[in-house]
Amino acid sequence: MNITDMGTVTRPMERLLPNSIWPMHVTARNRFATLFLLAATTILPALTGCSTNPATGEQSFTAFMSPEQERQVGRQQDPQIKQEFGGAYNNAELAAYVTRIGNKLAATSEMPDLDFTFTVLNTPDINAFALPGGYVYVTRGLIALAENEAELAGVIAHEIGHVTARHSAERYSRGTAIGLGATILGVLTDSKAIADLAGLGSQLYLKSYSREQEFQADTLGVRYLSRAGYETGAMASFLQKLGNASRLQAEIAGANHDPDAVDLMATHPRTVDRVQQALIAARVRSVSNPVVRRDPFLDKVDGVLFGNDPKEGVIRDRTFLHKDLNFRFEVPPNFRIYNQPHRVLALDPNGARFIFDAAPKSAEQRPAGYIRNNWARGQAVRDLENITINGMNAATGWLAITAKNGTTYMLRLVAIRYDADTLYRMQFLVPSHRTSTLNESMRRTTYSFNLLTKEDRAAIQPYRVKVMRFDGTVSEQSLAGSIPFPGYEVRYFRMINSLENGARPPLGSRIKTIGPQ
Repeated sequence: MNITDMGTVTRPMERLLPNSIWPMHVTARNRFATLFLLAATTILPALTGCSTNPATGEQSFTAFMSPEQERQVGRQQDPQIKQEFGGAYNNAELAAYVTRIGNKLAATSEMPDLDFTFTVLNTPDINAFALPGGYVYVTRGLIALAENEAELAGVIAHEIGHVTARHSAERYSRGTAIGLGATILGVLTDSKAIADLAGLGSQLYLKSYSREQEFQADTLGVRYLSRAGYETGAMASFLQKLGNASRLQAEIAGANHDPDAVDLMATHPRTVDRVQQALIAARVRSVSNPVVRRDPFLDKVDGVLFGNDPKEGVIRDRTFLHKDLNFRFEVPPNFRIYNQPHRVLALDPNGARFIFDAAPKSAEQRPAGYIRNNWARGQAVRDLENITINGMNAATGWLAITAKNGTTYMLRLVAIRYDADTLYRMQFLVPSHRTSTLNESMRRTTYSFNLLTKEDRAAIQPYRVKVMRFDGTVSEQSLAGSIPFPGYEVRYFRMINSLENGARPPLGSRIKTIGPQ
């Protein structure tokens, strides 16, 4: 959580209720569907923007985004991507290493003269993606999961494949064409519903790559891996590990999944079988003595930050601590915390939510006045009262909310005057039938907000990847003991070291574990 980077701040209910509570029902008559097809057959042939892509050898529709526009979009979006994902990771040696791998692969592509940019993002999310114009990103969370340089190269090669296939331009052009059709349909039918429906389809289309595009990126990635001399099977081996990590993390989280979490498996719909098919489709020659480079990779990953960067706050079980901003609080039992760029979110398995953030800088009035006049303006705040939280002036009140499906909720609002310039906020969204059960827990969380103690500050130490050599004298439990997933330490240790079915590491081999600095 980076309070200083906050822009607009949501009002109550804007991001609290589960998406499933707000269903969208759009209907259209058959005559509108007929007009839709008529308009589509009239409009789309007029858009003569198909060209042969040099990487795929196929016709692609890129009428609405030229190569220069792709580069311009990449340049414009690059700072925003970095801001959203914690900035570039501050490790010059690792950044140079990733750039060397990327440049080596890009030089074998059909766009060797494109000025590619490779960035390691400072986030624990396991993800990789590319912007138009050659901006490729991998996260430190993904790097920590990989086993060797070939696996990391496979990820980078896949993203280069999206760039050279011009998938972003293709998605944008198709989305623009659909949007253009929607506008004309709205005029032809005088129906806002049908225009909204087509517009919604465009947005959904642009959310992730299609399976065909993913297959193309895999095929091209295998081609670049082979040309650069890497082990081409590393792409499939990493995808297998990625699936194992996704399943284990889902099990650790239980029903408490972060609705805003970035899921590489969702945004890149791939399977090991399809990657194996891409290996065949690429029709590349077998590489003699393929490059794997495990030891050089482990040298670079040793010491990489794991989990949240302390400058964004840290999570210790049910407690959130922020060293720079000097505060702490504890969420109720059975809640799982997620640290996000502009807020802290906590969920429990039964539909209750908690959000902590900062009010806009203009919020200068007393806490009760802020709740009544700004935060919940125009809504009936019940039992609004002034309170004191560990010497800080605060206020609390609640709203009754009824969702469209008839479910009722209690939304508890808490505003805390931290200092003259800062007002912090807590929101508790609780199904009405659970209010009495969680009342005491909400009260404890509210009054747990406090300044850090010396003990708190000492506990705020970052976790890092640690590489060591296995000599057979230390048990798995000891090696995994400091991994910050209580009850799952050994399984996580096995997962990051590709140890299946209880196998032990070979004597003398290098292994990864996680521990405090």
